[in-house]
Parts: sequence; structure tokens; C-alpha cells
Amino acid sequence: MKIKKIVFLILLVCFSCSLKATNYYINSVTGNDSNKGTSPTNSWKTVSPVKLIQLTAGDSILFATGQKFTGMLSLINVKGSAQHPVVISSYSFKGSKSKPVIDAGEELNALLIQNSSFVQVSGIELTGMLPYQKSTTVGKAEMRCGILVEVTKDEVFEHIKLNDVLVHDVYYNPKGFTRSAAEIKTANGTQSYGWGIRVINNTKAGRLTNLKILKCEVFNVSHTGIKATGFVNSIQQLEIAECKVYQTGGPGMQFSGVTNGHIHHNKIDHSGSTADSRNWGRGSGLWTWSCSNILIEHNRFENANGPGDSAGVHIDYNCNDVIIQYNVSANNAGGFCEILGNNYNCAYRYNISINDGYRVKGVNGAFQEGKIFWLSGYQGDQKKNAGPYNSYFYNNTIYVAANIIPKIAVSSSADGVFIANNIFYFETAAQTVAGDQKKKEVDIDGVPNVVFANNLFLRADNWPTDFAFKDVAPVYGDPLFKNKGSVQLKDYVPANTKLILNKGIAVQPIPNDSIGIRIGLKVQHDILGNPIQGKPDMGAIELSDDKKK
Repeated sequence: MKIKKIVFLILLVCFSCSLKATNYYINSVTGNDSNKGTSPTNSWKTVSPVKLIQLTAGDSILFATGQKFTGMLSLINVKGSAQHPVVISSYSFKGSKSKPVIDAGEELNALLIQNSSFVQVSGIELTGMLPYQKSTTVGKAEMRCGILVEVTKDEVFEHIKLNDVLVHDVYYNPKGFTRSAAEIKTANGTQSYGWGIRVINNTKAGRLTNLKILKCEVFNVSHTGIKATGFVNSIQQLEIAECKVYQTGGPGMQFSGVTNGHIHHNKIDHSGSTADSRNWGRGSGLWTWSCSNILIEHNRFENANGPGDSAGVHIDYNCNDVIIQYNVSANNAGGFCEILGNNYNCAYRYNISINDGYRVKGVNGAFQEGKIFWLSGYQGDQKKNAGPYNSYFYNNTIYVAANIIPKIAVSSSADGVFIANNIFYFETAAQTVAGDQKKKEVDIDGVPNVVFANNLFLRADNWPTDFAFKDVAPVYGDPLFKNKGSVQLKDYVPANTKLILNKGIAVQPIPNDSIGIRIGLKVQHDILGNPIQGKPDMGAIELSDDKKK
């Protein structure tokens, strides 16, 4: 047995020694494409020679810091390994600390990663400022990306990591191009756009798994900042963390066909921006469609704009187990809570919403009302409304100033709702509105399997009086926030301890729901990290231990 182990170790050492990883250097100042590119003094000048080599496990492509490179870097059929990934990064040149810049120039993408595994990209800046002029597809929409990660084969590809990457100013059209008024009303846009980071699985049988996008920054793109798209369950194990996404013409982030995602500690600001006429001009901070088991927590969603949707974060149809917790949602035109049709066991809990849902239908081209709370049965134009099913909404703190009418819509197709322990601080009366722009959705006859009790309202008209869907045991009073309208969490610590302390009820499964929330209905801490001890308090912030004594 010992001999076998020794032989195995010898073989392992021999294999490791036989792995001849190569570093390739690219320097636009001192390089020459006729060089071998294997040292800083023998570097290439452009990205072109990369097309002529086959990268293998452990190889690196290193760009000189402080320099700009034009063209598309293409990584196609690249296979690294868990121990020896293929690395795209930088090396220090003349002490510069600036990221090297890859500009797409005349190409569609600045970086293409196609049908590849175990690839790591870090410390690179990517852009596409110049308009794309090589299109031969007349009348067909094309996309231009800072980074495109793509699967086109029926195989499993895994472990793509983007870390500390900057993507900005990616546009398809020339500056001054203007979208039509009708374009913004289409579901996702029909024309050509620039995107930040796009992940696409074009196959039904192929899989992309273990994708990480960490500490990246995306801004000034004409559509979505970070987007992952595939058939159901075709993109698995997605983590996006500590990213900044802002001034995007479309949504900040959007996911379709993703299973098992963790989206956390990101900042998304000014999605749906109209700062550039090439922008789509509409989009939620984040939204999911046909996704399963997605945890969205500790993010900030601010200033989403658009005539429809454009909530801080919303759950589009055909999802299950999408949990939205510990987030700040502020000043988003479309609203706070939006759960569409055919969704199962989704939740908003321990979030703080500030002045969301201010949009007014008919004003500035808006075709949907902004809504602070919306359960919609919409699941496509050609389908009858259905659901959402078993929606949980508890321990949220929602503040709406007097200049905004808080609007609420609940489809009569909804089945199973839990609403408890929330603070609804509305400075004016709430109103019932139609939900979707195409199908009127208002609860007239009531919704089955409802637990709606023990919520704190500033005043009796903070829930529509004409609604059949009502709190059966409401609490009224002022939680005494320190600085209403602020977007700082500390300003929503309630000072009225008698009204808040231990006044929450236990969260239980909705009647006839055997699932609840897969990660558990009970949480261990609040949005600030304070532990939940004994009965929960009202709202998203648990009062400190000394106040509970």
C-alpha cells in the first residue's frame, strides 16, 4: 500500500513538472507582435497574437499597466484547471497603478470568453466608446458587450471568475443616436445596444456553472449592467458580490434561467438612466425571470427610472424561492415590492424602502403606476393570470413622504400571502390601482390563504379602505424615526420602543403551503446584524439588547 502511495506521489510530481505554464506579456509601448511575447522585454504590442496560440492550464495573458489596447481579446475553447486556471490580468510597467484598458475599437466586444472553463480575469478595464460599424445584419438587433461570456456547445463549462474589473462606456450606436418613443415600451428593447457584462448560455443541454463576478464596476452602458441569460437551469451557482453598477440605460442587473444564485453587497444606482440618448431609459435595479433559489441580500437599489417596472428589485414571472432580504430600496420610480405571476414561495423580508413608487401613470410617458406593494398574476400576454403563490412579506420598514401617493395592487389570481410585522409609514392615504398596464388586476373578491395581521401603520388610511385584502389586527402609531427621507439605515431605528419592542408575531407557513421558505422562515438577525432575541420587533431593525431588558 505504501509503494502505491509513493508511486502516485511520484506521478503527481512528474505531472506537475510537465505542466509548462506560460506568461504572455502585451505592451503597446515597447512590444512587437513579431516577438514571442513570453517576457516583459519580449512582449507583444497588440491582442492579435493571442488568436494564434492555444492557451492551456496555468497560462496567463498580462497587459502592461497604464496602457490602452484596441481590439477584441478572444478566449475560445480555453480549458484551465482548478489548480491552474488561465489568467487574464496585468503587470506593472514603469510603476503605473492604472488598470490596462482594452477598447473594443471596431469589434463587437472588448473581451469574449466562449466555451471555456477555469478562467480568471482581474485588474482590467474594458470599454467600447466608438460606434460599431462592421454590422452586416441589416434590420437585426445586435449587442455589444464589455465582457461576453458565452456557451454555444452542449457541454458543461465551469469556474469563470471576474474580479476587480471595470467596464464602462459601451455603446453600439454613435453619439447623438436617439431611441423612438415606442422602443421604451417594448419588453426588453428591440434595437442594438451596448451592455456591460453579459453571460449567455445559448444551448438547452449545455451548462455554465460556478460563475463569480466580484468587486467589479460597471457604468455608462446603454442597456443592462450585468446580465445572465439562459434556458431554465442552464446557468448554475452564480455569485455577484461587492459590485457597483450605475448609470445604465436598462436594468442594473438581470437574470434569466439561473439556479442557485447569491447576489449580495452590491450598489446599483440610476438604472434606466436617460443621461445618454442611446440608452433604453427603463429598468429595475435588479430583476429575475425563470430563476430558482436566488438569495438577494445586503444590496442598495436606488433611483431606478422608467415608464414601466423600474422597481428597486422585482421578481418577474416563472420564478421560485427568490428571497429579497436586508436590502435598501430608495427613490425608485416603479416601487418596492413587485412579484409577478406563476411565482412560488418568494419573499421580501427585513428590507427598508424609502420613497419608492413615486411614478404616476400618464405623466412623462409612464404606462404603469408606481406601486409600493404589487402582487401581479401576469405571466405573458397570451396566458391567463396565475398566482403569485405563497408570497411572504414581513418585517420590512416602508417610508413614503407626503408628496407621494402610496399605491397598492393585488391580483385576484394571487393565492397564499403572508404580511406581518411590517412598518407602513405613509404620510398620506394609500390608494388601490390597477396592476399591469395590459390586464386590470385589482383584488375585488379576496385572495385565498391569507395571513395579514400585526402590521404597524402610521394612520388608518395607510392601507386602501376600499380593499377586501386588509390587516385583521392592525397597530397604529408613530415609530419615531430620526430622519425620515434619509437613505441611511441608522435613521430608521425606531425611538418609540413601546410600540416596536417585542411586538412582532412569529412567522408561520401560509395555510396550505408545505414549503414556506427553503432557507427558513425564521431569521437570526436584522438588517443591521442585530440578533433576533425572543419575539421579533416590528420593522426591519431589531432594537438593541439593553432596550429589551
